[in-house]
Amino acid sequence: MSYLPSSPDLENIAGLLAKYPRRGILLFKLLEDIKGCFSPLGKGTRELIIAYTSDLNQSESCFKAHKSLLKELGIGESVYGQLILDSDRAKVDEMLKPILCFVKKLTLAPDQITQADVNLIYEVGWDERALLDTVLLCAVVNCMNRFTMGVGIGKKAVHGKRTQPAIKPTAVYHS
Repeated sequence: MSYLPSSPDLENIAGLLAKYPRRGILLFKLLEDIKGCFSPLGKGTRELIIAYTSDLNQSESCFKAHKSLLKELGIGESVYGQLILDSDRAKVDEMLKPILCFVKKLTLAPDQITQADVNLIYEVGWDERALLDTVLLCAVVNCMNRFTMGVGIGKKAVHGKRTQPAIKPTAVYHS
């Protein structure tokens, strides 16, 4: 369901871009470039970062698309709930934990990223390229999620346990 009066039945970003093909094309090209190039982050790790970011944004339409890819790669569905509830105890490779903690912080509180967050990534053995790819994936997915959610697509929470603070519409002031 979308907020667009001309297309209230839009359910995903693919439908939105079919209607407005020039919108979002650069986002998809950037995402495809990151996913398709050499990276110290394997394909499964990149998909996990994409799905996790969408899940943190409570973007159901994006999360569903990437969740099916993760299943194909053999990444268990139970990991998502663990990551959201307690990323330190989630059953993922210990080397991934600092990256996933960084992604969570970059998505939910980007102004709180510090050198210490980055150092944790380096300390477990990742290099600068892995950090850069993580930041790019997270940033592009956050942008795409906000794009779809801004027009009303993918607004339903995946886990239902998280709540967002209420934001009241602001008045428009004319001078």
